[in-house]
Amino acid sequence: MNRSEYHQQHAERATAEARRLLEQQSALGARWLAWVAAELYQLSPPEYAAMVRRELAHLNER
Repeated sequence: MNRSEYHQQHAERATAEARRLLEQQSALGARWLAWVAAELYQLSPPEYAAMVRRELAHLNER
């Protein structure tokens, strides 16, 4: 599977995961950043974790 196919196959899941992480921001306050880092560290494969990071950044800009 090439990169484009992988992205297409997992895009919805990565967006949902990023939204889940972002939803915890107000509840966790100052601890959120460390919590998100730990959550992202646990994701695999690395390509998927990178997709979630990019989507999280994109959603956080809004």
